[in-house]
Amino acid sequence: MSFAVRSTPRLVPQTIALALALAASSAALARDVASPPWPPGDERGMANAIGPATWARCAPYLSNGKARSYELSQMRSNTMPLSPFAGPHVAKPKPSAVLPGTKHSFNSETYNEGDEPGQQGTQIDALGHFAHLPSAWDGKGAPPADLGQYYGGYTQKDVKPTPDSPLLKLGIEKIPPLITTAILLDAKAVVGKGQPMKAGEVVTKAHIEAMLKAQGLGKRGIQPGDIVYIHTGWGDYWKDPDTDKKYYTAAPGLGYDAAQYLGSKRIVAIGLDTPFIDSVADGMLQGKAAPAPGTPEGLPFAIHHHMLTQLGIHHIENAKLDTLAKDKVWTSCTMVLPVLEKGAAGAAVRPVAIGSPGR
Repeated sequence: MSFAVRSTPRLVPQTIALALALAASSAALARDVASPPWPPGDERGMANAIGPATWARCAPYLSNGKARSYELSQMRSNTMPLSPFAGPHVAKPKPSAVLPGTKHSFNSETYNEGDEPGQQGTQIDALGHFAHLPSAWDGKGAPPADLGQYYGGYTQKDVKPTPDSPLLKLGIEKIPPLITTAILLDAKAVVGKGQPMKAGEVVTKAHIEAMLKAQGLGKRGIQPGDIVYIHTGWGDYWKDPDTDKKYYTAAPGLGYDAAQYLGSKRIVAIGLDTPFIDSVADGMLQGKAAPAPGTPEGLPFAIHHHMLTQLGIHHIENAKLDTLAKDKVWTSCTMVLPVLEKGAAGAAVRPVAIGSPGR
């Protein structure tokens, strides 16, 4: 017995209606991202831009059959490069434990006192990580931390009223899941001519414009709500085990005019394959070298100051960007989900990018 397959014209109008409804919904989701000024009492900064509009921009990358997932974090271990501002990172495995009266065995680790896991390895800064003072401290007497001013006009009393207090405002738990489009700028290729940028060098506004042009991104540009990753090549010096002890001694970084430019584009976060985001010349951490030219007086970490305390733009430090750059994944969907640790000033993070090689 054979069966004839008949068309059902009545379904055509329904299909068209559904398609139109989906198109209208997509158009609505693709509207412009939110823009400042933000409501009084805001603690999210530029992360207020994250939402349906940025999620919708991710859709083409997530649905592309040629897309790949890229890890943008360095592997964490006891022998990785360590921040000079934090204690040693020592994860100590505990013996396997068995619960009495059960068939369960389990494993866990302990961490050493003085470790700062939120400020080592691939990590993200909370807006409460940095404050600024009315004038430069002369180094005499007690540090005037109580005069600190934070993003949104919050004071030290608002954010950290006592030395042992967690951040009562602007902590890491205030960062929403950062799901948005990302743009990768290859400074190693364009600025360093194929070599890692040198310690103390800066990525300027002119460099950013040159990279956009060289990578065929001039028309797209940097869009509000983007996360911008900059591959300087300094990540080539991340070695594990860290026998050279070079990575954290100095680094290239973002120039002050570039920070102002990116801020004007309303980006949500900036990520570099460096430990500081700011440019740090050899000897600067020891007070033997000056900050980069163009750095405002008294603000050697001017990028931290400008982006965290003034604009509410998060920093992702020690990002792993070499594979993304090698595959020329200039645009992607990126996902950055900090842990919800109440009152923390930073967090270890595992950002990923989903995009197609050669695009």
